Amino acid sequence: MTNYQLKRGKHKIFIGMAPGVGKTYRMLEEAHALKQEGIDVVIGLLETHGRKETADKAAGLEIVPRKEIVRSGLTLTEMDTDAIIKRLPQLVLVDELAHTNVPGSPREKRYEDVEVILAAGIDVYSTMNVQHLESLNDVVARITGVVVRERVADRVLEEADEVVVIDVTPETLQERLLEGKIYAQPKIQQSLDNFFQRRNLIALRELALREVADNVEEEAIATIPNGQFCNIHERVLVCVSTYPNSVQLLRRGARLANYMNAPLYVLFVANPERFLTKEESLHIDTCEKLCKEFDGTFVRETNANIAQAIAQVAEKYRITQIVIGESHHSRWRILLKGSLTQKLVRLLKNIDIHIIASEKVSSKR
Repeated sequence: MTNYQLKRGKHKIFIGMAPGVGKTYRMLEEAHALKQEGIDVVIGLLETHGRKETADKAAGLEIVPRKEIVRSGLTLTEMDTDAIIKRLPQLVLVDELAHTNVPGSPREKRYEDVEVILAAGIDVYSTMNVQHLESLNDVVARITGVVVRERVADRVLEEADEVVVIDVTPETLQERLLEGKIYAQPKIQQSLDNFFQRRNLIALRELALREVADNVEEEAIATIPNGQFCNIHERVLVCVSTYPNSVQLLRRGARLANYMNAPLYVLFVANPERFLTKEESLHIDTCEKLCKEFDGTFVRETNANIAQAIAQVAEKYRITQIVIGESHHSRWRILLKGSLTQKLVRLLKNIDIHIIASEKVSSKR
């Protein structure tokens, strides 16, 4: 084998919010451009779904014939992975990554075939819709009322060398549907009344954009040293204490997280030099239960230096917004030792700090 064959191929995924956004068309466009540059490109599997524009765009590209599989007296076809590897092109195009292969095939899922092709040193361009991502299955079911049966493992997207969102507005997608560019006439109205409702498309579009933003952020964190990269996603940290206003802080922080569509984290820093009273322990337990009701992550740390503990947790979870209560210490103590806010400002960079006012209470920290 040559060195090129021993090197794993590169994987580029074109992802969209729904059928009809133009993933396959864009993949074919790029393939034609690469062919013009002298790259050896073949189509491993193409699904046109009767769309004339897509079929026309495939003209001029070599197609590796599908493999025929006889099942219960029927002749079905699947991508011929072995034939693609034997042909050994530089780049192969594979549509519908989430597809489940015919029972009896060497591999259950099409993305598993793609992994075999990549291991053979061949680059792959593939397509998928965001609703097929395994970790989003429950979210998509809640949004659309549809349980997606064909799914792609998250690792496939995480390991991809490049992920491109093919983005159109929900209005444009609905227009394409009405013009018959996505489905045949009998299916159009049914689609508009169900999966292709505007509210569904808006939510799915956001999922697709956020998913790629996640990938970009993770890649940047891995490649840029010393935490110089600015986070793309918002993450909210609420700092609670034994003060009664912690419940108020938590609710404010949860509203902020919900408004920003951000994960919620709640932190309690225990002083190693003192034990909590039974009342204080119950209060912190209440905060933890409330945090879970808001689908947040509760974090407990033990550190005499509260500001340092907050800064460490903020760095660990890549926090962008911190919610704290106003200081209950006397002015003299703040002047002598500095407030928690002042300490956090010195320790933290590129993090917004929200100080929530509350009524004065007589309890001690």
